[in-house]
Amino acid sequence: MTSGTEARSMTDLVRAPSAFDQYRDRYETIEMTREDGILEMRFHTENGPLHWSLLAHNELEDAFLQVGRDRENDVIILTGTGDQFSGPAIEPGRHPNRNTMTPEHYDPIQWEGKHLLPNLLSIEAPVIAAINGPAVRHAEIPLVSDIVLASEDTYFQDTAHFPGGMVPGDGMHIVMPLLMGANRGRYFLLTGQKLTAAEAQTIGLVNEVLPAGDVLERARELARVLILQPRLVRRYTRTVLTEDLRQRLHGLLGYGLALEGMARMKTS
Repeated sequence: MTSGTEARSMTDLVRAPSAFDQYRDRYETIEMTREDGILEMRFHTENGPLHWSLLAHNELEDAFLQVGRDRENDVIILTGTGDQFSGPAIEPGRHPNRNTMTPEHYDPIQWEGKHLLPNLLSIEAPVIAAINGPAVRHAEIPLVSDIVLASEDTYFQDTAHFPGGMVPGDGMHIVMPLLMGANRGRYFLLTGQKLTAAEAQTIGLVNEVLPAGDVLERARELARVLILQPRLVRRYTRTVLTEDLRQRLHGLLGYGLALEGMARMKTS
């Protein structure tokens, strides 16, 4: 038989969150603010637009894990800084890391890649993307949000993978064909297609296209609507709506990363 003290201790253990104050200032590429349960994650590089890097790759993987562990996060807003969401674009055939990797160098990247998107999708709170400008590096991250808003000057492009001489095996190969349709997704990845916000809305990637200055405020407005529902309704709805994609990642993400890594290894 469990005593009252033991029962309280067990309850505290189950409910123990990843305290916001312990992780909010941990990251160089993510600024976090939270008010009334609405957490905003603003991606940046030295307070300017996010320049995708190994640091950002490492930090997003860990940040999504910490955010998902904290049950006080009721709605999440993902946004960028300035006039871009993520970049910079890579010139065709000029990826700086192509054919330079050793297995020892690639191993932590591969490990983070296996967890980054799953950690994001494991957050049991609705996620809203407020895409404030072009997303030309890892556009799949905001596009797997439950609600996707984009500024009128936003466009989507995958410059870092096939056009840059790399296999799109770290999630793009799953997310883009699923969201766009198989043929559209393959075309997007193989040609480096630049997809405007209006075009993205037409094919269902984006829910609303707004003036640049209105995107974040619209995300906050929607967050205040979502938070009116009971917490378990929000959490379980998020869970059931993301489970199919989580299952797809489980089977295909590690395989894609392995092929991407093999194609990046030194050839001599």
